[in-house]
Amino acid sequence: MSASPQPPQPATPTTTITLVTGDRHRVEGDVTDVERAIVDAARGSIMQLARLTDADTRVDIAVNPEHVVMLRADGPDAAGIRR
Repeated sequence: MSASPQPPQPATPTTTITLVTGDRHRVEGDVTDVERAIVDAARGSIMQLARLTDADTRVDIAVNPEHVVMLRADGPDAAGIRR
């Protein structure tokens, strides 16, 4: 028996965002770029949201930076991130 084929990896790096509610969103962009968008929104005007793109649906989403508890890089390149 041969192993089942692996699904193709996305060409765009993705990051998973975990919110205080436990909800997770996979968005386009490497973890550094996503973190920058969230931090920039947090430093912006009152109630500024981080604008990101859902990696699965390609729909734009807006995330309240105060609700983000964790970022995780997805994919094979995630192992190369400094911890």
